[in-house]
Amino acid sequence: MKVIETKDITYEYPDGTKALEKVNFMAEEGKIVALLGPNGAGKSTLFLHFNGILRPSSGAVVIDGENVNYNKKELMKIRQKVGIVFQNPDDQLFAPTVVEDVAFGPMNMGLPKDEVESRVKEALSRVGMEGFEKKPPHHLSGGQKKRVAIAGILAMKPKIMVLDEPTSGLDPKGASQILRLLYQLNTEGMTIVISTHDVDLVPIYASKVYIISEGKIIKQGTASEVFEDVKTIRGANLRLPRIAHLMEILEKEDKLPFDKPYPLTIGGARKRILKEFDE
Repeated sequence: MKVIETKDITYEYPDGTKALEKVNFMAEEGKIVALLGPNGAGKSTLFLHFNGILRPSSGAVVIDGENVNYNKKELMKIRQKVGIVFQNPDDQLFAPTVVEDVAFGPMNMGLPKDEVESRVKEALSRVGMEGFEKKPPHHLSGGQKKRVAIAGILAMKPKIMVLDEPTSGLDPKGASQILRLLYQLNTEGMTIVISTHDVDLVPIYASKVYIISEGKIIKQGTASEVFEDVKTIRGANLRLPRIAHLMEILEKEDKLPFDKPYPLTIGGARKRILKEFDE
């Protein structure tokens, strides 16, 4: 079932700049979908359409089979269903303490106090931030801020979580923790949509990949289908995953028999190499 769909959406800024042009995007329920593109490609702009923060100049956004209605009441429902985690957590965290920040969404939903407290406790536990309840968010590290921002969305129990560059600015350990959390949420049934220019993580997690460049979707498919099109990837100012790039060099420069499609993960490369040596 499609839980997010955009139909030919175009978005122009007030000054006439066209940020998106006839974008068709779809995320199926219970899947992890990745949107790949360089900075300025339109990733963030597209995501802001998913819960009605932005309204397309033309085209339609469909959530759970229904066109987004932009009246206040309907937008509230959409934003409970689709949670967005911004690239910079400082754009999302504003309350004096962590606990107040995470509680803000559930309180705005009009939930009873004990339900809000339960949700906040559970959300902070899920992201490994118990014990930080009274901390001011601006005293936290970048990774901790990111986890609190995710907790604020989790506390609203959304059906879909949309994350703009979830590993941006994090060290490898922090990035790994965030990705493990997203993978766990997905195994529990949550639909995850991420934007990123980190091509190495995409083949590991995403069931479908979209490439966006200059406001247009220029390629979509599985990770294998997308990264097989090397010309399009590099034309969009992206690169192959490092494992695939290594295989490409071994084939072209060292004449080793690693034909396309190149493996995209360490596990895939290991199988391919062992197969070649066995033969």
